[in-house]
Amino acid sequence: MDLWNAATIRDLFARHGFSFSGKLGQNFLVNPSVCPRMAQACGAGPETGVLEIGPGVGVLTVELSKRAKKVVAVEIDRRLKPLLKETLSPYENAEVVFGDVMELELNALLRERFLDCKEVVVCANLPYYITSPILMHLLESRLPVSRVTVMVQKEAAARLCAPVGSRESGAVTAAVNYYARAEKLFSVSAGSFLPPPKVDSAVISLEIREKPPFPVDDEAYFFRMVKAAFAQRRKTLPNALSAGMGLPKAGLNRTLDRCGISPTARAESLSMEALCELANQLKRDQSAGGV
Repeated sequence: MDLWNAATIRDLFARHGFSFSGKLGQNFLVNPSVCPRMAQACGAGPETGVLEIGPGVGVLTVELSKRAKKVVAVEIDRRLKPLLKETLSPYENAEVVFGDVMELELNALLRERFLDCKEVVVCANLPYYITSPILMHLLESRLPVSRVTVMVQKEAAARLCAPVGSRESGAVTAAVNYYARAEKLFSVSAGSFLPPPKVDSAVISLEIREKPPFPVDDEAYFFRMVKAAFAQRRKTLPNALSAGMGLPKAGLNRTLDRCGISPTARAESLSMEALCELANQLKRDQSAGGV
């Protein structure tokens, strides 16, 4: 079955009475060059297990199944069950689990399904409306995966892959950088989808780190500080942290001085190392009653 052909897809939908769900952000790939590139980029191979999120009608799933030892695709829309049964019938190494990826116990799922795989990776075309929550859920769950390769909105790709400390960086940039090395691989035009979205996309790769790039004394505190620092990004750090963490500016200024950070600095100007050092010093000063 030619899943790249828009006419084939429309016929498939008509036969199964399927219609697109705007609520679920459904845009299915119809560009024949994209999924093979994604499957190759994610590192799928004869000993690899692949977790896919949001298979749609199985266009990417097919390419992954041709290369990987096992593919498990998580799909939230149960209306796609008969379509996927048809499109994936030739691939015995492909399995679809129906459920919400944000609610499934992914670590248990990976342990059960990929027991005989030497490596596990994630590959997905993520819905735009929930890109960051899904990515952070995957990273925070500390899944036994080596790489996450996903297609996201082009603007989201720019933020996720921006150097920490650049104008394009934000809280999600620092959060992703804590867990992984992010890299943009290639762009994908809106015309590559059915129906076409209003924006272009990009495929990015997140190479999972074995440990954070810089030591952090308290992870929860670090992420709380980063969220507060970037919540009002046009404000200086003392103002943003005071508003976001309920800390007095005088104490914050003393902590910033200890870290060699100007009181007029903004969060976007801090490197990853500086953010980690600031979180460590701020936690110590707060614990000692100095903030």
